[in-house]
Amino acid sequence: MRFYLGVTDNSWFTYLSTINPEDVNFWQPGGSLAFKAIPKNAPFVFKLKYPLNAIGGLGFFSHYTTLPLSMAWEIFAERNGTSNYAHFQRLILNYRTDKQNLNPMIGCIVLTNPIFFEKKDWIPVPENWSKSIVQGKTYSTDETIGQDLWTSIERKAQQYLEEHEIANGSFISSNSLNEPEERYYSSILTKVRVGQGAFHVMVTDAYIRRCAISGEKTLPVLEAAHIKPYAELGPHAISNGILLRSDIHKLFDSGYVTVTKDYKVEVSKKIKEQFENGRDYYKYHGQSMLFLPHNEIDKPSTTFLEWHNSKFNG
Repeated sequence: MRFYLGVTDNSWFTYLSTINPEDVNFWQPGGSLAFKAIPKNAPFVFKLKYPLNAIGGLGFFSHYTTLPLSMAWEIFAERNGTSNYAHFQRLILNYRTDKQNLNPMIGCIVLTNPIFFEKKDWIPVPENWSKSIVQGKTYSTDETIGQDLWTSIERKAQQYLEEHEIANGSFISSNSLNEPEERYYSSILTKVRVGQGAFHVMVTDAYIRRCAISGEKTLPVLEAAHIKPYAELGPHAISNGILLRSDIHKLFDSGYVTVTKDYKVEVSKKIKEQFENGRDYYKYHGQSMLFLPHNEIDKPSTTFLEWHNSKFNG
């Protein structure tokens, strides 16, 4: 198994350790290089910067994408590691040369299920760690140093998970339908689940940033809609999501628009009856979805679509 030690900003770590987030944005101010060091769901370990110089916790790699700074804040908010947008913007611009661009594209390494160790539980960095490493380093459990390091990290993470589960009276279980091809049977890794922020960016990219029904590609108005709501036990899985323009999303959630299991759009006649309008939406009635995910496993699940069809306010 490969895992990654990422050089982690100490203030980012300290702030997030106080709010217990379900996922976090380990942002890159430039975003010019995609993060490909480890596979999906693999551990991303927090190596704190000097003078702390210790391993303080970990998350699990869910997705990499680039987003306008404002949208990264809209999706992740405080889970970017700071309390407000103005501070977040200052942090990003401090690293960039184009400071006149107040809403640049940034890199977003989305990590789910983060665990933040208390200082007393921090783990020393491996002896082969060089101070010249700027971003991070990949390790493998196939090598002695990687296996020894992961054993220490996993043992400590398992302790934190057990304490969390006892406190909440339940065990953490995966609700993701998008399992990686390479399964890890670690007691930690089998509990990885997708968070709301990760769901949003994964659905956005799966639909190549286009509204599945209208074809709209203006990113700020595109939203990841759950087919079966999370509150109704619908998972944060791409197959339970559709990328929709914000107004169509509202109609979809309200049952005035649905998608059949053969990916045909249906628009309720009650839009006109109740609101004396709807002309702009009836043009989509009967058409096939314009955009679908490339991967078959990511396409809308017929089970979830049938659930939504049953709620259709036709």
